[in-house]
Amino acid sequence: MDTSLQYALDQDQKDVLHAFRDKFHIPKTSSGQDIIYLCGNSLGLMPKSTSNYVNQELEDWKNLGVEGHFHAKNSWMPYHEFLTDNMAHIVGAKPEEVVVMNSLTANLHFLMVSFYRPTPKRYKILFDYSPFPSDRYAIESQIRFHGFDPQVGMIELAPDAGSEIVSMTHIHNILEQQGDDIALILIGGVNYYTGQAYDIKTITSMGHAKGCVVGFDLAHATGNLLLRLHDDGPDFAAWCSYKYLNSGPGSLSGCFIHERHHQADLPRFAGWWGNDKKTRFLMRDQFVPIPTAEGWQLSNPPILSMAAIKASLDLFAEAGMDRLRKKSEQLTAYLEFLVSQNGSSALTIITPSDPNQRGCQLSLQMTNPDKRLHEYLTVHGIIADWREPDVIRVAPVPLYSSFEDVWRFNTILADGLNQI
Repeated sequence: MDTSLQYALDQDQKDVLHAFRDKFHIPKTSSGQDIIYLCGNSLGLMPKSTSNYVNQELEDWKNLGVEGHFHAKNSWMPYHEFLTDNMAHIVGAKPEEVVVMNSLTANLHFLMVSFYRPTPKRYKILFDYSPFPSDRYAIESQIRFHGFDPQVGMIELAPDAGSEIVSMTHIHNILEQQGDDIALILIGGVNYYTGQAYDIKTITSMGHAKGCVVGFDLAHATGNLLLRLHDDGPDFAAWCSYKYLNSGPGSLSGCFIHERHHQADLPRFAGWWGNDKKTRFLMRDQFVPIPTAEGWQLSNPPILSMAAIKASLDLFAEAGMDRLRKKSEQLTAYLEFLVSQNGSSALTIITPSDPNQRGCQLSLQMTNPDKRLHEYLTVHGIIADWREPDVIRVAPVPLYSSFEDVWRFNTILADGLNQI
């Protein structure tokens, strides 16, 4: 690597995925220039094909009314099934282990109905360091709902001394000390604040060895990391689709439930869309769950949202997660190299340098927090995000970010550091 613009342009010429950038709408500055968009870890950009996918369903609704459930170009009745194979491939699961439904926090609650089964002895939940607030609220409310004290029942991971990173040694030690009291481990696949990626397989194995149920919030991992949920063996997982999966603001969530639980007599909140498909419209009193992850569904799905998801998943299938991950590692390493070459003591990269412990996000922590730096980036055509109290999160997403984007970001960053 080197710090020249020509190096970035050469890398873009060599990039076999570079053409995918043209399949997305890139926001523009007031002068008509492409924004340097490095915020796909918060909301992915819109594929140009999304309008066609959604408009198809609008046309079928307009022309067919309720008959669209059976006679639309993409029949609405089984529409969620059109997403299953591609989504399962992205998370490394069997199709029968995956379903798209509801929103992320709702799915975490519904999954905890089945998988958080506390007893007076074993009721604690081990969760991520500095989690996204919604996860904390969900965990706290579940513990309280079951009659336990969250002050005692919540065990939050902590970073190693002098670091923002949670080591596997720390997780192992907690499980050795308190594993017999822990009913559920529920952590993020990638920590939203630091960008650290956790070893799902090892954590699952350690948790199961202590008799804990293990689940993951993969909001920042799905479409970002190479996941192998079936082989790694967590009991469940959930993720949103509007970050790296580019499905639009507030879009639906995906769920994984390992096949070993499909036939188990687990408690669940039931709804008619989880009922046996052969008898669903016989309107019987008895609920007979579909013997797959689909059995956790409640309501018939919002087709317009699913159409947007389908548009993006088809792009993922075309690009391939292996190729996306390879480019992601190259882009993020290049970003790390450039930021490090600035030599500024005002910023520290708190995301692990090991590619196996991160996705595409780098978290830049300010030594003396000053939000004016983020504001400088914004004024100069960059969309990244600021996380209180002191972090700028930067995510070069391989589907649409370029090496030139990364180079230009760092040039503006270096200028901003000199200005504040």
